[in-house]
Amino acid sequence: MTTTSGHCLCRQIRYELDGPPLWVAHCHCQSCRRQTSSMLATFVGVARDKLTYLSGVPARYQSSPGVFRSFCPSCGSPIAFESEASFPGEVHLYHGTLADPSALRPTAHVHTGEQVSWFEVHDDLPRFAASGRGAKPVRHGPRHKDERGSA
Repeated sequence: MTTTSGHCLCRQIRYELDGPPLWVAHCHCQSCRRQTSSMLATFVGVARDKLTYLSGVPARYQSSPGVFRSFCPSCGSPIAFESEASFPGEVHLYHGTLADPSALRPTAHVHTGEQVSWFEVHDDLPRFAASGRGAKPVRHGPRHKDERGSA
């Protein structure tokens, strides 16, 4: 069985995943950008019953109706995103909290409809305008220069 572990910056929050993730993706939505103060957030989607916190208890807040984000109350590291309405039974862990981030590679980009015009990741992964659930990608790989708009 595959076990993956992770922790916040100060290591007060430590967790372990039992089994492989459901998915790994880069999110370009505005809420995730604001949560991380970055141009995108990379998530590891896991079944809630496969996640065990080994130490510490993340603090959480409701960032929008039915959406909860957790973080370390000591160092402030974002830990997870949860939305029972959109993703029942799942927890989306921030990829940057993995003990070995190179072990789990992203397989898609989501919410590229909200992507910042001047930012691009140069990979060949599928891009979805919103969630990738049941959707067809709008393209594979980066936008062409004429699709990026002005900075």
